[in-house]
Amino acid sequence: MGTDRHEKFRHMIDQTLAGGIPVPQQQALREHLQSCVPCQQYRAANHRVVAALGGFSFEVDPSLNAKVSAKLQLQERQIKERGDQATRAGRRRWVVSCVLALMLTTAGAFLDLRLSGLIASVFDLERMHLRQEVVAFWIMPSLCLFLLFPLLPLLSAGGTNRKERNL
Repeated sequence: MGTDRHEKFRHMIDQTLAGGIPVPQQQALREHLQSCVPCQQYRAANHRVVAALGGFSFEVDPSLNAKVSAKLQLQERQIKERGDQATRAGRRRWVVSCVLALMLTTAGAFLDLRLSGLIASVFDLERMHLRQEVVAFWIMPSLCLFLLFPLLPLLSAGGTNRKERNL
């Protein structure tokens, strides 16, 4: 149990060196450090390591720095081009989908009107009355759904701007 408690406080010591911990944990850590010699030693060793690393430096070859910057810019352009190509391909797919939906809606409406005449003769119903019902309950909802089809990307995006979602 004592080891777990020390691990918890050692983790808090690491967090203070990395940027800080909440105030209640700071108070608990201070109280623990007053009575725990191993944790005091751990904290002192960590401070020495951080101080030693603070003096650590190296020089970078300027040509290496330029190469890395050039490579990052190239990758950024490539990612942007791939995104633009994907956007164009997505738009093409969307146009094809809209045209296909229009064709299916038109074909379905034509077929429904033709079949309504056949159904009216089989069941001895008035043709005009049955056609009005087919138009009201099948063709009009289908047409309204088709008209909403181009709005689906805007509705599925949740009102967010595409530029805000891309890196």
